Amino acid sequence: MIKKTKKKKAKKKIFLESLLVFFIAISPFLYKGYEYLPYNSNGDLTFFGFTLGSNGFSDAKTYVWFLTTKIVPLYLMIFWFLTSRDWWYHIIIIPIAMYAFQLFEVLYDSDDVVDTDNIWWLIPICMITIPFVYFIRVKLYDKHVHGIDLEAIDAELEELKAKGFDSKDNFDIKKKSEENQQDDISTISEDINEKLSTGNLENIFKNVQNRIQGWLQLKS
Repeated sequence: MIKKTKKKKAKKKIFLESLLVFFIAISPFLYKGYEYLPYNSNGDLTFFGFTLGSNGFSDAKTYVWFLTTKIVPLYLMIFWFLTSRDWWYHIIIIPIAMYAFQLFEVLYDSDDVVDTDNIWWLIPICMITIPFVYFIRVKLYDKHVHGIDLEAIDAELEELKAKGFDSKDNFDIKKKSEENQQDDISTISEDINEKLSTGNLENIFKNVQNRIQGWLQLKS
C-alpha cells in the first residue's frame, strides 16, 4: 500500500511538472500567437464559433496582443511562485498582482485608458509583502553574516531560565543546610563555652584540691 501511494504521488508530481514545463516551453509561441489567429473583415476574432471584438482597442488583434502581454507573464510568475525554493519568493506576489490587476482592468473596466489606476491597487499588497520579506531577510542576514541566531538565543535563554529555577531551589536547600550546620556549631560552641567557663573551671579545681587534701589526711 505504501509503495502504491508513493508511486501515485510520484506520477502526479511528474505530470504536474511536465505540465509546467510544457506551458513554459510554449510561452514564446503563445506570446506571438495573436498574429496567426483568424480575424474577419471587421477586425473581430472568430474562433470556433466564438467572436471577440476590439473591446475599445483599434481592432481585436490589438486587443488579443494586449491580453497575451498580461496573461503569459502572469502564469509564468505564478509558476515561479509555486515552484520557488528561495527565501524571498513571497515578493513575487507583487508582479503577480500587478499583471492580475492590469488584466482585470482591461477586461472589466469601462474606461478607455488602461494601465493607469491599477498601480494604487498594489499599495496594500506592497505594504504587507515588502515588510514580511524584509523581516525574513534581516533574520537570515543576522544568522549567516553576523552569526546571530535569534531562535537559538531564545532557546538558550529558556534553558538558562529553567536552570535558574533549579539553581534557586538548590540555593534554598544549601542555605537551609548551612543554617542547620550553623545551628549545630552554635550548640556545640555553647556547650564548650559552658563547660570551659571560668566558674566551672574554678569549681573543678576546688573539687580536685579537696580530694587531694582528703587523701593526704588519710595518709598521715
